[in-house]
Parts: sequence; structure tokens; C-alpha cells
Amino acid sequence: MGAMMKRRSRNVLSSLRVRQAMSRIAVLLPRDAMIEAAVRGIIKNKTDAALITNDRYEAIGVVSTTDLMYAYYAGVPIGTHIEAIMRSPPLCCLPDDSLDSALDAMRNHKVSRLYVLGDIPDHAIGVLSYPDIVGLLYRYCHQCEFSTIRHKNQGQALPAQDLLSVCEVMEPGILSFRETDSLLAIMEGLSVRGGTALIMDAGNRPAGVVSKTDLILAYRHGIPSSSEASTVMSAPVRACDKEEPLAAAIQKMIFSDLNLFFVYKGNPDNIIGVLSLADAARVRSGSCRACISSRIEIDDS
Repeated sequence: MGAMMKRRSRNVLSSLRVRQAMSRIAVLLPRDAMIEAAVRGIIKNKTDAALITNDRYEAIGVVSTTDLMYAYYAGVPIGTHIEAIMRSPPLCCLPDDSLDSALDAMRNHKVSRLYVLGDIPDHAIGVLSYPDIVGLLYRYCHQCEFSTIRHKNQGQALPAQDLLSVCEVMEPGILSFRETDSLLAIMEGLSVRGGTALIMDAGNRPAGVVSKTDLILAYRHGIPSSSEASTVMSAPVRACDKEEPLAAAIQKMIFSDLNLFFVYKGNPDNIIGVLSLADAARVRSGSCRACISSRIEIDDS
């Protein structure tokens, strides 16, 4: 039988383990907790989901900001038991799984986190999310001899062709609404596209954003879902130039504790796309081409 050619992915994440990036579980709730407790915990801890457990502390489900947004849209009373809207079972991984395989699982199942199981069956000991992965890559880049960040700190500059720019990683296009559009309309848009809604003023200029966190905060405060976007939107709009080095944009997001920047071309009023930490994680390497060049190799076997 002749030699068989197979394509194998090889990148920075292949050699790193889940245990190196995972973080503690920020919000853990019993199945009989109320929806309001999930909203309060998620907002307080600046996370995007709560893990739900049974009376044996076994992980049985997850409630995310998306699930809470749907409950708000559907008019579910905030005093309802969390079990009524949770998704089950939670998607999990193991501490010694590669970050590469974990990222594949997150992408294939269209989730932004995996819960990490310990030695006791169905007991979660941590969580892995896109910010965790990007944070580890950011630290990894600091140690790399080709690091764009290290070169910048030493007063050196890498050739422009060695840098990844925001436009190579961002998601083109935006989901936008007017200040007078209803929260119901925004939730309908987010249910199809996801992400964060850009809110435009009467002059068609970016005025603010409405995120799922803004919406669940409105849910908690009893703001009618028919209210206008201007009632709950956050400002200002955080944005970066499409030609900005990816390393610089990631650094700003991490230090600002943000998961998303809008991207403009030419001037900040001309928003053309979105850069999220999920997009950055999908690059599967650092922020320059030093580690991108070895991602794919062809082997004989």
C-alpha cells in the first residue's frame, strides 16, 4: 500500500492544555434558584453564563445571557425557577485536553465556554472561555522571541508584513438599529446574528451599543421590552481602526475588560465590522505571523 498524505493542524494551542487557561466558575446556582439570581450573578461577576447543579452538586445545565434574553423576550416572569430556561446537559472538557480540541468543540457546538470536569464524575472544577484562551495566548506572546509586544516595549518594530491586522480577523458587517427602535426588535436581531447591536443616532452616527448584558439588566429592572434602545444603551462606542495591529487591539480589550470592539475604516463614524475575543481565539496562535507559518504541515504516513 502506498504512502498516504494527511493534513494535520499544528499551532500554538496544540501544545497547551485546558488546565493552563481555565478559570474558576464565577456563577454556580442550584436548580431551584430563580431567574433573577442568575441575572444578578452574571452581571455582578461580569460573565456570560451560570452553571446549574443538582442537590449533589453535579452539573446539570447552563443558563447564558442568550437564554436570559430569550426569557425577557418571551415575557417569562423573573421569579421563575432557573430550571425552566436552562440548557442541558452542559458541554464539558477535561483539564488535560488540548486547547486546540477544546476550541474545535466550542466552534462546532457554537458555544462560548466549556466546563472543566474534575476527578469526581459530573463535578465541574472550572470553566474555559474565549477570554481565557486569548489571555493565555497574550501571555504566551510576551515570552516569544518574535513577540510584537516585546519588540514594541524594546523600542523595536517588526516588519509590517509580519503583523496580523484587525481586518484579517474581524467579522465584517454590523447589526445596527436606531435609538428609537424597540428592545424587542433588537432582541429579534440578536437572536439571528448574535453579538452586540450598534445604535445609530438621527444623523446616522454611532451613538451607543446594546449588548445582551444591557438587555438582561433591563429585564431585572422591569423595563418593558417595548422600550426604545436609547433607554438601555451603553456609550461611548469602543472601536478600533481596521489596520490596527491585532496585538494592540487585543491588549486594549483585555485591559478594558471588554470582549468586543467595533471596527471602523477611515474614521470612527464609518463602522464596518466587529472584532471579538472569540475571533481572536479562532486565529489559534499569537498576534503575528511568527507562529502562523507553522500551523499546517503535510506528513507522510
